[in-house]
Amino acid sequence: MRRIVLTGFMGSGKSTAGPLLAARLGWRFIDADEVIEALAGRRIAEIFAQEGEAAFRRIERKTIAGLAAEDGLVLALGGGAIEAAETRELLLNTPGTRLVHLEVKLETALARCGGTKQTRPVLADEANLATRYERRLPLYRVAHVSIATDELTPEQVVEALAEALAK
Repeated sequence: MRRIVLTGFMGSGKSTAGPLLAARLGWRFIDADEVIEALAGRRIAEIFAQEGEAAFRRIERKTIAGLAAEDGLVLALGGGAIEAAETRELLLNTPGTRLVHLEVKLETALARCGGTKQTRPVLADEANLATRYERRLPLYRVAHVSIATDELTPEQVVEALAEALAK
């Protein structure tokens, strides 16, 4: 295992548990959304507003493909990255990569993400939020490992990940 990629709906704990897992392994932690913002020179919400979701997803796929080649890395994906078949296939089939789904109920995700509408474009589309969640859930579940995080602290998530990845 040379890299661990965390996927899941917003609020599942990717950006919270990811750095803890990386520290435990002595690896680097990278949040794909932060890399995209740094490369684009603007916030993801601005990319969505100015160019649309399709343009953002193209940038996201290219960024993830580059990051997925690095070793000693815990990579947190944006919640929608898993929708791209090309990205899913890359992460499921690249030797040394373990794709991990941090599963969270929609109610938990919304509670954890309260007050972040300005930085999470998906939250602004309340009418389609549940539909988006339901569409993504089976895609997340194709991951090599799945951990339910609703009732776990970030430290407990890391413990559960360490146990699951050791098998």
